[in-house]
Amino acid sequence: MVEIGRFSFHNLRRSLQGFFSTPGSLFLVLWVVGFGTVFLWPSNSVDGLLFFRRVLPVMAAPRLRPVLYNLTDFGGVGDGVTLNTKAFERAVAAIARHGRRGGGQLNVPPGVWLTAPFNLTSHMTLFLAEGAEIRGIEDERYWPLMPPLPSYGFGREHKGPRYGSLIHGQNLKDLVITGHNGTINGQGQAWWTKFRKRLLNNTRGPLVQIMWSKDIVISNITLRDSPFWTLHPFDCKNITVTNVTILAPVTGAPNTDGIDPDSCEDVVIENCYICTGDDGIAIKSGWDQYGIAYGRPSTNILIRNLTVRSVMSAGVSVGSEMSGGVSNVTVENLNVWESRRGIRIKTAPGRGGYIRNISYHNVTLDNVRVGIMLKTEYNEHPDDDFDRRAVPLIENISFSGIHGQGVRVPVRILGSGDIPVKGVSFRDMSVGITYKKKHIFQCSYVQGRVIGSISPAPCENLDLYDEQGQLVKRSASHNSTDIDYDI
Repeated sequence: MVEIGRFSFHNLRRSLQGFFSTPGSLFLVLWVVGFGTVFLWPSNSVDGLLFFRRVLPVMAAPRLRPVLYNLTDFGGVGDGVTLNTKAFERAVAAIARHGRRGGGQLNVPPGVWLTAPFNLTSHMTLFLAEGAEIRGIEDERYWPLMPPLPSYGFGREHKGPRYGSLIHGQNLKDLVITGHNGTINGQGQAWWTKFRKRLLNNTRGPLVQIMWSKDIVISNITLRDSPFWTLHPFDCKNITVTNVTILAPVTGAPNTDGIDPDSCEDVVIENCYICTGDDGIAIKSGWDQYGIAYGRPSTNILIRNLTVRSVMSAGVSVGSEMSGGVSNVTVENLNVWESRRGIRIKTAPGRGGYIRNISYHNVTLDNVRVGIMLKTEYNEHPDDDFDRRAVPLIENISFSGIHGQGVRVPVRILGSGDIPVKGVSFRDMSVGITYKKKHIFQCSYVQGRVIGSISPAPCENLDLYDEQGQLVKRSASHNSTDIDYDI
């Protein structure tokens, strides 16, 4: 253990006072602040206007912890063979004792640290050095069982308890998981094989799951080969995920979503690379009647500066479990390559809830089968007790700056008589296609507008406006259906 004493902080305070007492130093600080105001402010704006200010939570910088530990202080051995669960548990318990003083930091040095699942605590920094790997044990007998998520009913894959996550936390505040690009490895291959062979009796666990917590920062690490969803914040507030790499095989790794904010508020996901066997990001908020009863939406979410590959699914998805509602989501500067779909919104009768105020800006699609997909018949349900009259509301979905090449079907929006899609807008869209026939901009039960000229030509469901916002042609029928699943 290394403790940062009072003498060091006293000296630091005296040094800072001396620094600010000189006019030249004070001028330098003011210049840096001014520079940041002028040049960093536009990164949070679109078209010159501050945009979705409510989406951007005010996140405090990670704290300098007063106490530092190394995992080896608690008997940890990074040889890839020794089980380090007790070492992690003892380290976390030691940090918990310093919570009132600001907590502590646990350094994981280079090496392979085999472990069963363990819990984190509040006011904690988990720091993975370069060359450090926290590796989950493959034997599911070491993984504890937990109650099903309250907004998912009896279980996601099986009724009854579910496996916990490798790294877990509940009811926490002020948690940081960071490092010098160290790795958390779930060794998911054994789980995927058992899942395909139907050898598991419980729902697989995520790699990292944080529940009912706030003020979370996850940065500068690699997450790989999760048994199930990779990073799953559930009913959390004030979350920043930045400079994170998430990896899993693009095939044969079922349900390995990258990041799934679930009933979360005030979330920033930025500067990440995600290549997995399912959705890169999937925003969720509960499943059918259980999600409706739990009633926690996902809202105020900013996703920016991501590169995603999803051969089996989509780059960024909303749903399909969205019964608590999803709103105020902004996706910008997204690059999706070699994927089945670029952007997807999925829901179904029985979900209830709403999907509204979703904005996509500056999206690049490279070799993607379907660029933009919205489906209202994603009929997967926890049981037969869902209310078929509980239909979701979908409205105010905007797309601007959508470009790409090698896209087979740029747009497929499938609304229905029960679930029409309202308030869709397209602007500044140019997508190179690989299929030269008709039915490449497909719509059904869609109401919305196209502003200016876009390519390929839009479906007839949408009103046409010029660049100045003047109506050019109103759609004859928003309920027209032009869907061809053969392409």
